[in-house]
Amino acid sequence: LWFGLAFVFVALLWWYLDGSQGREVANTVSMQFITGYLVEKSLSIDNIFVFLMLFSYFAVPPQYQKRALIIGIIGAIVLRTLLILVGAWLLATFHWLLYVFGAFLVFTGAKMWFAAGQEPDIATNPVLTLLKKRMRITDRFDGEKLSTMIDGVKHYTPLFVVLVLIGTTDIIFAVDSIPAIFAITSDPFIVLTANIFAILGLRALYFLLADLADRFHLLAYGLALVLVFIGSKMLLIDVYKIPVLAALAVVATIIGATVALSLLRPPAEPPAHP
Repeated sequence: LWFGLAFVFVALLWWYLDGSQGREVANTVSMQFITGYLVEKSLSIDNIFVFLMLFSYFAVPPQYQKRALIIGIIGAIVLRTLLILVGAWLLATFHWLLYVFGAFLVFTGAKMWFAAGQEPDIATNPVLTLLKKRMRITDRFDGEKLSTMIDGVKHYTPLFVVLVLIGTTDIIFAVDSIPAIFAITSDPFIVLTANIFAILGLRALYFLLADLADRFHLLAYGLALVLVFIGSKMLLIDVYKIPVLAALAVVATIIGATVALSLLRPPAEPPAHP
């Protein structure tokens, strides 16, 4: 439903632009939206895997996961809206920032490639360590409450910790994904709408992929290649502008190929202990 809604939106956008600014503008802007949407949707899958890892680590019951996801999605929309507005102003004022964003994406892609397949250690997360030092945290849930009273003393529940870590994750992924879509278009309206439509389906996508996460074990490599490609596209912006349709084809091919390879070559089973 959310996926289809995004394409209904771009169809209406194309129809409006075709009537007001001409077929060429309508085609270009529509392709920019679709490419940006695909990039953001692909990168949001990484968010989902992190959410799944957090929920599993803190043993969050399924009935409480929905609230955490909704709050996380709302926070992501607000945060990305602010970052997009600031990013659009910065790029319009300082053109050289395109090279900074491009280099950052290439670096992030390379880092993601070498980190793929490695299980992050949540116990050593600096945010979690800081929370444990500064706050009283209980290991018991109290419904959907973020805090509870134990022996007359206020303690924060694991759900509160999960929400803080989801918010931190939103910030980290926003810093990665916002420069990626600015490499496709500098139009704040397209950047913002593509991001919002990609995020809106995050909750539904989570429950769809929650049981399939292990099967997409090669997807992280594909996302790394997408970031390197988009970063290179940004670095070459003043030398050669890669056509939007070509960029769309490359991103779709990379994501499709890594998903297909993940399904064709299942992850190796860990050796059984005697």
